[in-house]
Amino acid sequence: MSAFAYLAALLVSLGGLGLLDRRYRLAVFDRPRAALLTLGATVGMLLLWDLIGVGLGIFFVGPSTWLTGIRIAPEVPLEEPVFLTLLAYQTLLLWRWLDRRERPA
Repeated sequence: MSAFAYLAALLVSLGGLGLLDRRYRLAVFDRPRAALLTLGATVGMLLLWDLIGVGLGIFFVGPSTWLTGIRIAPEVPLEEPVFLTLLAYQTLLLWRWLDRRERPA
């Protein structure tokens, strides 16, 4: 069961970010098209970065009991795009929150 622990933690974290987004209408729940395009483009660029790093021998998957073992590409685990989505989403939410705080009421 520990093989899915990291993936489960990532999904729970994404769910928490979704709840924050819904509560404060920061990104996807404010401007869904723009937010989803931003997330998709960001995750796509980061995955390309990963693939370049794998091709250069910089990035690799080490042994871990916390990963599912499923690879979407050589040396790219299933959890990687989920993690990158989490990273991009939390950054987008933080950016939108800070932007709102900066504007006068």
